[in-house]
Amino acid sequence: MKSHPIAELLECPPETGAVLNAAIQCLQIASGDTVFRQHDPNIGLYIVVAGEFLRRCERLTTRVTLGPVHAGEIVELAAVLSGSTHTYTLTALSDSTLLMLPVDALNRAFDQHPPLRMNLLVELAREVSRAYISSYLTRVVPARRRRGDQESRLLPS
Repeated sequence: MKSHPIAELLECPPETGAVLNAAIQCLQIASGDTVFRQHDPNIGLYIVVAGEFLRRCERLTTRVTLGPVHAGEIVELAAVLSGSTHTYTLTALSDSTLLMLPVDALNRAFDQHPPLRMNLLVELAREVSRAYISSYLTRVVPARRRRGDQESRLLPS
């Protein structure tokens, strides 16, 4: 399952595109800087233009590394669509560039062109599916016993 290009996800009529283009902000992030922290209010949708980031969160009393974020990826789609706080902390692993679409501009764009919200909801579903498949494939699976080991246990001594 593959992510879609941001231009395809944000495809909308020219007047709605103008709202988004006028509001977009370019952020230069230094290596080691934190872009946002888990539970802080979400102010926008982030698109990684260059660099690499690491997502971390706390669940109960455990710190969890959720993995890297690379150029071309969308960050915090769930928080934008749900109107909630950040679900993890995002830290730059290298000098990086982000584009940020403020939530208020996105909400105006959603009002002007409702299919835009649906495109992003579909991408969120794909993102969740990719994460599930990835976590399933990386689970530790117990090694199977070799056939010879099983047979030797069945033979009387």
